[in-house]
Amino acid sequence: MASQPYLELERVEAWLGPRPVLQGVDLRLHLGEHTVVLGPNGAGKSALIKLLSRELYPVVQPGSSLRIFGSSTVNLWELRRRIGHVSADLQAGYRPQATAEEVVLSGWFGSVGIGRHHQASAEQRQRAQELLEQMGMAGLERRPFGQLSDGQRRRLLLARALVHRPELLVLDEPTNGLDPQARQQLLQILRQLAAAGKTLLVVTHQLDAVIPEISRAVLIKGGRIQAHGPCQELLQADPLSHLFDTPLRLVELGGWRQLLPA
Repeated sequence: MASQPYLELERVEAWLGPRPVLQGVDLRLHLGEHTVVLGPNGAGKSALIKLLSRELYPVVQPGSSLRIFGSSTVNLWELRRRIGHVSADLQAGYRPQATAEEVVLSGWFGSVGIGRHHQASAEQRQRAQELLEQMGMAGLERRPFGQLSDGQRRRLLLARALVHRPELLVLDEPTNGLDPQARQQLLQILRQLAAAGKTLLVVTHQLDAVIPEISRAVLIKGGRIQAHGPCQELLQADPLSHLFDTPLRLVELGGWRQLLPA
């Protein structure tokens, strides 16, 4: 039996300001299937994610539809419980003075930081502590966000995304700006989450951010889906050279892939 689709797009068009960012998009993504959305900068990757988070709405037109978890109407609080997000935009929104614990706890309230009206329960604080330990950050609860390394900040946002035990984890350019050690630490945690049954949707322009557990690829360029299907078919030199408009050579070892100039 096919798993439940969490995102269904039919002939979707979306605009940001005066320009279209998605055009004629048909796509269906399922729970239980780890997926990468791959494309150059400005391809429409982030717009696709904003449709899923309801930060962006499609143009209403005949024959066009968008469904999230099977429904065309969405309760935002329910959506936040089912989908965890990690993005550079979210990271940039936190005050440097916010503590590591406050960043994680803010995931319960769907906020950026903790306000006076946010009262975390003992159970919520316990969950935050468990996630800090899972991210290798035990003992850093009181450390200000601005004093953490980029790798620690990214893992902290991942902990924030996991507070509700979401079914789906969406990661927008998760390894951008990370040094090799921080990148590897984060990718190993993602591998553990994938193995534990958490559905991953990774959005990136970096092929080395695609962990071996990801089995499906969506190639996007100029706001249009170029192709989608198994990674073993699409993450090859020819389709990727076309996607990035440059001759590329693919190196693969142990399920990891790297692009080199052809």
